[in-house]
Amino acid sequence: MQQPVTKPEKIRCDACPVMCYIADGRSGACDRYANEAGQLVRLDPLTILQRRVEAGGELVPFLDDEREWDGDIVASNSMFVTAVGAGTTYPDYKPAPFIVSSEINGVDMVTVVTEGIFSYCGAKIKIDTDRHLGPERNLVRANGEPVGHVTTGEYGSQMLSLGGVHHLTGGGKKEGRVTCATLLALCNGEATELTIDEGSTIIVEANKPPIINGIEEERMRVGCGSATVGMFASQWKGLVDEVVVVDDHITGVMSEHQAGKVIGWQPSGIKIKGRRSTPGRYFQVADPGTGWGGTDLTDPLAILGDFNAKFASRGQSLLMVSTTGEQFAYFELNENLLPVEMEIPERLKPSIVRIEENCEPALCSVLFMGGAGGSLRAGVTENPVKLTRSVQQAITRVTCGGAPAYRWPGGGITVMSDVSRMPNNSFGYVPTPALVAPIEFTVRREDYEALGGHMDHIMPLQEAVKGMTGPQNDHILKGQRKVHPSAENPWPVDLD
Repeated sequence: MQQPVTKPEKIRCDACPVMCYIADGRSGACDRYANEAGQLVRLDPLTILQRRVEAGGELVPFLDDEREWDGDIVASNSMFVTAVGAGTTYPDYKPAPFIVSSEINGVDMVTVVTEGIFSYCGAKIKIDTDRHLGPERNLVRANGEPVGHVTTGEYGSQMLSLGGVHHLTGGGKKEGRVTCATLLALCNGEATELTIDEGSTIIVEANKPPIINGIEEERMRVGCGSATVGMFASQWKGLVDEVVVVDDHITGVMSEHQAGKVIGWQPSGIKIKGRRSTPGRYFQVADPGTGWGGTDLTDPLAILGDFNAKFASRGQSLLMVSTTGEQFAYFELNENLLPVEMEIPERLKPSIVRIEENCEPALCSVLFMGGAGGSLRAGVTENPVKLTRSVQQAITRVTCGGAPAYRWPGGGITVMSDVSRMPNNSFGYVPTPALVAPIEFTVRREDYEALGGHMDHIMPLQEAVKGMTGPQNDHILKGQRKVHPSAENPWPVDLD
């Protein structure tokens, strides 16, 4: 009699609150853990930073040599075990997956490594552009779902605040899923399309120029209109009778501006439609938009009133230019003192080029921001508040994937890190929904003991890089990869 074929039993993964039952050969809902012949396996390789110095003492380029770990053992001050691929402390009763000791310049150091499950997290997006993306406080959407909002603009940049616990968990299920997927894509360096209510459609990708309404930005402004007038006043003197730098925030008028006054610029009789602030500085000359200098202007003459005949004269020249040099036009007054557009003279073209070359390249910056709460702190110490205080006192250093993390002042451990300085694919997710992000805590060994750390679980660095599982993991690591850190990053374990 033929015996019935029995299916292999599913195994249960407890790496997040979903608690998936995973069949043999399949992965869980997060695609991070799988059942491999009855063993729970972490699919992403453990990422180890290797500091390597070439002739001249310069670091090799970031990730130019990403590959599976070859087993070579190098000096402990040249390796750093990141939390990328390390596993998590969830459900928080156990120490962190890796608690690694190393010796730096004769000092014993400990680095606690864990992948945090961040329900309280988001991304701050800096978009280098003068163009108006949408009204402040308006919703930012992905696939039609609200995932954040427009926040206060900064000098030459528009700012978005995405994610946060209310979008992840406070809305409908679809809103939470889309928010999590959007954060994951942005933090892992993927191009992501966002739309802003009553505003633009933009494609954001970390360290790449923004694409706004289908047009790729090239540069951010050199300064506001007033600053531009001040910077280039002497270079325009004697070449043109009047210069107006059109800007959504502060439009500059050369003949009235203090910079023009001190170099002897003569009045031109010009009149600007807008709210005069101080001499030569005007607010609200037009509505925000995607035209000249971040305004809605397509014709810069729309901001001009009648010229004062007491000062203006026929043939008087006028240069109007935006803060990036992308838009410019040259005019001369006719017999009725009306500006007539003419071809820009050769003598003024170098000044336009000078504005352009003083602009920074337009880029999107994506900064992960998360609050390290009680859960992952318990993987570091049995008394989590001691870790919080140690971080606040700068005794314990926090990194994300080996990259520097800025800690916000005040209570708790709220950190922010530039995703472009972290290893590729540093982030994961769990469908609770929440983002999974790497976080490391580095501290002197005696200070780690003083904050009640899990001293019995410390393993030497050499043992950590050779092993395929940390002593606290109940899963097997799929493999290891070594990468080189961003040239901008300080070595995460170096002593100050």
